Amino acid sequence: MSELPAARILIADDEPLFLRTTAALLRKAGYQCTTASSGHAALETLAREPFDLVLSDLNMPGNLRLELLQEGREKWPDVPLIVITGAPSLPSAIESVRLGITDYLLKPVKYEDLLSAVRRALAQQERRQLHAPKAVETGSGTRCFPEIVGESAAMLDLFEIIERVADTDTSVLITGESGTGKEVVARAIHNRSRRADGPLQVVDCTAIPETLFESVLFGHTKGSFTGAFKDQAGLLAQADGGTAFFDEIGELPLPLQAKLLRVIQEQTFTPVGKTSLVKVDMRFLCATNRDLELEVNAGRFRRDLFYRLAVIHIELPPLRERGDDVILLARHFLNQLQPQHRRVSDFSEESLALLSGYRWPGNIRELRNAVERGLTMARGDWILPSDLPLAVQRTEADTPKPQSSRPAGATRAETVEDAEREYLVSLLRENAGNVAQSARQAGISRQGLHKLLNKHGVDAGEFRT
Repeated sequence: MSELPAARILIADDEPLFLRTTAALLRKAGYQCTTASSGHAALETLAREPFDLVLSDLNMPGNLRLELLQEGREKWPDVPLIVITGAPSLPSAIESVRLGITDYLLKPVKYEDLLSAVRRALAQQERRQLHAPKAVETGSGTRCFPEIVGESAAMLDLFEIIERVADTDTSVLITGESGTGKEVVARAIHNRSRRADGPLQVVDCTAIPETLFESVLFGHTKGSFTGAFKDQAGLLAQADGGTAFFDEIGELPLPLQAKLLRVIQEQTFTPVGKTSLVKVDMRFLCATNRDLELEVNAGRFRRDLFYRLAVIHIELPPLRERGDDVILLARHFLNQLQPQHRRVSDFSEESLALLSGYRWPGNIRELRNAVERGLTMARGDWILPSDLPLAVQRTEADTPKPQSSRPAGATRAETVEDAEREYLVSLLRENAGNVAQSARQAGISRQGLHKLLNKHGVDAGEFRT
């Protein structure tokens, strides 16, 4: 399997050996690496060149912790940052998570863990860049949804719902399979709301360690725990006046669910170490790929919180149910991902038929990866079937594509489970059973992929040649 176009990574560390070995290992994995031996050098390099990812030590000459974590995040908010440190502390970990650090690793770092973190961070960044401006024509005029690409009936219905709910303060629960664009829809709602000039604070419930969750969410006071040397505002305080978006809300620990319910109902919370309430004003949007009703019945999610979150429930359609949007999105990604040194005109007719016939269990994210691979492999003006991923090549192009993948009598949970298992099988088949490569392509950690394989009873060894 060919590597995707190389991402540009800046590595900042004052230990020469770590700098050289890390750069060499990542270059061997196919990435372009630039190094900096101090905080000031890292900031100067960032100002001079574009990067897709930054790996940095917290404790370096040049006051990097203060500049890169605060001023740096303001200047380059879209560049993922992985912090690597040999001198960990609870306050620095909390500060890192709060300021939007993608990952936090402790030295010595195993190569597999580092590579997994890099791939996960780059995949998360791709997810945030899935869509670009597109105006959609409807019978009543032009609706402009710059975040979303789509013209199918399902998407026109979605645009109508967004318009209706945007300019209210009603809580919205957005559900759908992985890769369907839940965060994109949340941003579209916020951008059309009366709070659009306020912050949109994203809380990734899968990225915050459970032991840090309360402090990161609610903030803490000086002396509230060992190493808390100053008062620190939490993510909710930073969302005041705007919107708080809880991504993967189904992962929120049960003890915190009751406290979040209180915040939603009363718009107040208590920081760690304080006894007085903090008053806030914000809207709540949440997203999950889980069936929360099943989670409620299993005792893993509070029923009262579920009802409070799901005042408006938006269920995003999987890509296989969006008809010609597949080709629309494929050509959008073709234009977005064009390499600088050459240009690919379009997909061949045979490739378009394969793209239309494939079921896309990984949804928009998988389609984007397929187009990127096609651009990488193409040697002429067209993307041919042989340039596409093996799973797509195996598609029976002349098989009529069903309007819905949901068989009569099947529940939503069953069809989502089937799609998830199908995606895992296609990943392993394409990568010859290589778990690390499959995890990278899916944008998750190796541990996360192993959990999914165990859940569905899939043995990666069966796909190794």
